[in-house]
Amino acid sequence: MSYDGAKVLVTGADGFIGSHLTEALVNCGARVTALTLYNSFDSHGWLDEIPEATKGRLDLVRGDVRDAAFISRVVPGQDIIFHLAALIAIPHSYAAAQTYVETNILGTLNILEAARQSGTERIVHTSTSEVYGTALKMPISEEHPLQGQSPYSASKIGADMMSEAFARSFGLPVVTLRPFNTFGPRQSERAIIPTLIRQALDPNCAAIRVGDTTPVRDLTFVEDTVAAFLMAGSSPDLEFGRAYNAGSQHGVTVANLIDLVLELSGTSKPVVQEGVRMRPANSEVRALLADCSRFAAVTGWQPRTGLREGIGRTTEWWRTRLAMGRVRSQSNFMT
Repeated sequence: MSYDGAKVLVTGADGFIGSHLTEALVNCGARVTALTLYNSFDSHGWLDEIPEATKGRLDLVRGDVRDAAFISRVVPGQDIIFHLAALIAIPHSYAAAQTYVETNILGTLNILEAARQSGTERIVHTSTSEVYGTALKMPISEEHPLQGQSPYSASKIGADMMSEAFARSFGLPVVTLRPFNTFGPRQSERAIIPTLIRQALDPNCAAIRVGDTTPVRDLTFVEDTVAAFLMAGSSPDLEFGRAYNAGSQHGVTVANLIDLVLELSGTSKPVVQEGVRMRPANSEVRALLADCSRFAAVTGWQPRTGLREGIGRTTEWWRTRLAMGRVRSQSNFMT
């Protein structure tokens, strides 16, 4: 399946991964409808900062995936849907669990139902490695039990199961891509790497404040995650209704990340642990390490950007942002 001339809908196009994916699709020749969350600030999130030549080739649409009637008007005529819109901030899910159910489960249901009614050729549903919870065995394959250790991860499990159900019940051509932790330019400070880099570079921060430094994460640079999405949307050999992992297949502790960020940013600021930055004890995911053999065997996908190179590139992006006084957080919608 070629993207040249294909009509593609990206939900959550205003977010971190979504904006990078939208750019890549335009560069592949796709006719992209970019769905962004409606707001009163006349903003399209990170899409406002992509090159004007690229942005000018988009059909920009504002709305909300929770609105079934709206989604039923946007989906018809689309060949492929990349569904990335989701509430993703884990700490906020403890305080507002219902909003995560409404956006992540009901929003996904609205996309699936509209795609079923419209005969969409393929839907790529975005999952997350958080659905696995703390690893019972590593590396983590797609056969690992799903564990809802936060309201956020529980809502994503529900969305994943809804996608599987529509594939089984209605033959809907939906593929679930399950990225492990992605990082890179445009990521908000809710995530660990931008939090560390911002504090390391910002002269207003006297120390680098962190939570638990012992969890292990599998980190993938955003360009490699986008490549995985493109393959998930085009590979003819993927099985509908199944989930596929996409990660670096290398684990690193938060403590190791801190050391690397300090080195690449050239700072010797002290590191201070704060209890307020800790997740509830039974909610913290202790370790994530991907087994991507299923996805790699079908598509040939492999990450190309190492952790050191990726953090170096991300650090330079933050350095430029701070120098220009252009620091902002992304919307709550993914990607």
